[in-house]
Amino acid sequence: MLKNKRWMLVIGLLAIAGLLASCAPPEEEKVMVICQGQEPDTLYVWGGAMLAASHIREAVFDGESWGGGDTNSFGYQPVILEKLPTLADGDAIIQTVTAKEGDQVIDTVGDLITLEAGAMVRPAGCRTDECAIEYESGAVEMDQMVVTYKMLAGVTWEDGTPVTVADSVYSFKLYMDPDTPSPSRFTGERTESYVAIDDLTSVWTGVPGFMDATYFINFWMPLPEHELGSMTAAEIVESEEASRTPMGYGAFMITEWVSGSHITTVKNPNYFRADEGLPKVDKLIYRFVGEDPNAAIAAALAGECDILTQDTHMEDQIPLLIELEKEGQLVPTFITGTVWEHVDFGINPVETYDRPDFFEDVRTRQAIAMCLDRQAIVDAVTFGKSLVIHSYIPEAHPQYNPDVKQWPYDVAAANALLEEVGWTDTDGDGVREAVGVEGVDDGTLLAFKWQSTTATMRITYMQIAKENLADCGIDITLDNMAAGQYFADGPEGPLFGRHFDLGSFAWLTGVEPPCGLYLGSEWPSEESGWAGQNDPGFIDAEFDEACNKAVQSLPGTPEYDQYHKEAQAIFAEKLPVVPLFLRIKLAATLPYVTGFIMDPTANSEIWNVENFGLIEP
Repeated sequence: MLKNKRWMLVIGLLAIAGLLASCAPPEEEKVMVICQGQEPDTLYVWGGAMLAASHIREAVFDGESWGGGDTNSFGYQPVILEKLPTLADGDAIIQTVTAKEGDQVIDTVGDLITLEAGAMVRPAGCRTDECAIEYESGAVEMDQMVVTYKMLAGVTWEDGTPVTVADSVYSFKLYMDPDTPSPSRFTGERTESYVAIDDLTSVWTGVPGFMDATYFINFWMPLPEHELGSMTAAEIVESEEASRTPMGYGAFMITEWVSGSHITTVKNPNYFRADEGLPKVDKLIYRFVGEDPNAAIAAALAGECDILTQDTHMEDQIPLLIELEKEGQLVPTFITGTVWEHVDFGINPVETYDRPDFFEDVRTRQAIAMCLDRQAIVDAVTFGKSLVIHSYIPEAHPQYNPDVKQWPYDVAAANALLEEVGWTDTDGDGVREAVGVEGVDDGTLLAFKWQSTTATMRITYMQIAKENLADCGIDITLDNMAAGQYFADGPEGPLFGRHFDLGSFAWLTGVEPPCGLYLGSEWPSEESGWAGQNDPGFIDAEFDEACNKAVQSLPGTPEYDQYHKEAQAIFAEKLPVVPLFLRIKLAATLPYVTGFIMDPTANSEIWNVENFGLIEP
């Protein structure tokens, strides 16, 4: 019934638009076709995080990256909010509150706890462990963040109903409902309250002790309570209204979804930026062409696609794309994204993994870094379109430390360092043996295994690395396995079960530098339920201190920059992993597509779809 009422209204709006158009000279309908590799399983905001779904939600919800806007150039931009709240402007404040036994608070390691005797907490004004206290009883004053958000006036749902912050509060309640399959409720669990003050104003209040570095984006993407409110959270997950034809406030609205084929969207007559002449096309069709890049490129050349998205996986066809660009047939866009490939050292494997202690000495790790011709790897797997990196964030990141130690390809220096450690090729067979290496039996060969997935890119660069390391007297056995096996949780999975020598894969860097990946508290282990990301088993007190201080600081403060840069400097010196290169994001358009912009930190390249246009071919 809801569906019928809604579509009667939509049809009526389209009919009115048609009558108005009939009074003017007819114009040819501008239709754009976006071809993507995958078909989404759901478009429900809290139902999943597929990139294929983000491409389409960007058309339906303007500012899909976070609840109120976009994420570009390692920063956040408001779209349906007037501005980002800041402590400097006073729309974000830190107030002092009294916490007592039994209250929910955040402890010194960032965990949500019930306050009780023995808990370590930070009293009001305290930002580091040095001033933390052990709670005994009674009341303790703590800091609490309170943030006010102001929505833009005039934003409406596609049916003309105003979007209010009540819709954002409703969305928050769905996000926190146990029947909603949200990927993470981290921020929600650390929220004391999120309420609407009036139609355009909401206020978020954190749990005492929660100093959220991204407090300014704790505005939940509105969902249409007037359409979904009669259903339970579980019913919404399965409903067509949420999963297949979500009502939005973006530039386009969905009119059909043909499974296995395409989704059709048309211009939203109630789009709040319509007076800017947006969107620039009348109809947007998403075709599902599969993940075969050859088929996708052929479809574009045949005129069946105007845009090929990054999930058509054209990385192996870069030479072809370069040639097609020279011929004026296709315009590929290459950018270095925020996914970085790296090789990890099994510094502290699980006790049951019996092998020599190759990597405890940092000099061995440093020598291996200098043995690797990372530029040759970049040239081979990205055809020179990417960059060698030296930290867990790229040089374009505003918190990047330009003074981090770099380990250039230098076989002579690497060999000298290995000799210094005690790795010597005494018998001249080309493979070094231990002679006085601390913790390693004399005569032990410098020979171990490098594991990863069967991705073509990884097979290619691992072979290059094997040849590089042979020049340093290191014998490598390559082991490429199915991703499901490699990335399996511990204790079975070699990587996160911590029974590996070298292992390579990729992490995602977002706006916040991810130093927490290598905290000593993040070892995957039986005690932690095999949670945690520090698969090398790296532990360094100075790094932990710098990283913890960084994540406990707020953006815009001197401490935030200082400690993030300190953590990077320690990481680059101690090398729990060797950063290899940034993965590239690759999409392509036909030459007559305008307004297409890829950005490193925008999840989907469709982020500004309202500005996509077509010129006469």
